[in-house]
Amino acid sequence: MIHAEDLTKVYQMGDTEVRALDGASFTINKGEMIAIMGPSGSGKSTLMSIIGCLDVPSSGKYSLDGESVESLDETELAEVRGHKIGFVFQQFNLLARTSALDNVMLPLTYAGYSGKERENRARKALERVGLGDRTHHAPNELSGGQQQRVAIARAIVNEPNILLADEPTGALDSKTGVEIMDLFQRLHSENGQTVILVTHDAHVARHTDRIIKLSDGKIVSDEANPNPIKAGMARGDE
Repeated sequence: MIHAEDLTKVYQMGDTEVRALDGASFTINKGEMIAIMGPSGSGKSTLMSIIGCLDVPSSGKYSLDGESVESLDETELAEVRGHKIGFVFQQFNLLARTSALDNVMLPLTYAGYSGKERENRARKALERVGLGDRTHHAPNELSGGQQQRVAIARAIVNEPNILLADEPTGALDSKTGVEIMDLFQRLHSENGQTVILVTHDAHVARHTDRIIKLSDGKIVSDEANPNPIKAGMARGDE
């Protein structure tokens, strides 16, 4: 699904060259659920942007589904983002005065689906995240966990191959965070999607089957999780 070879990303900050990524190489197979971990400044957000085709590396090779991403232009990158990747962020990024249903329909509007099909797909996505009875609620009428569920529904409505989440529980309390991780695991199990979680939280990472750790732009470890937390396990059940 994903192959990265010697990825480097360099930013120029005045006279200083900052290497946000420094020779990162890895492969992610179809259907894996993995975490990319690291402290602030480790390069994990930069790596997420490259994996998600929001940015391109300064050097190195990155292929997605066998396609060389670094050679794509902006239109082609947008096409990949719109059809192959679903994004979930720490801040839910919902339109404030728009219903849950309309928020979820938004990617389908850009993809050119008809009005009736957009609505049907969006309703099904909301049902899959447990919000079938909240379709007409605006974000300010929903809890933080429910808003994140709307954001997840929006991310999966196009049925992407990859679900890419950046600190998806960072704005939630611990109990709600566990519920959201349970949801990611269920969606992964049901659909076989590749799920990539970018996080600094070791507890979030323990819900995945593999953990890649970054430090100063370099991959310092890439290991299978020997004892992943499975859906339905509360913190006290570990």
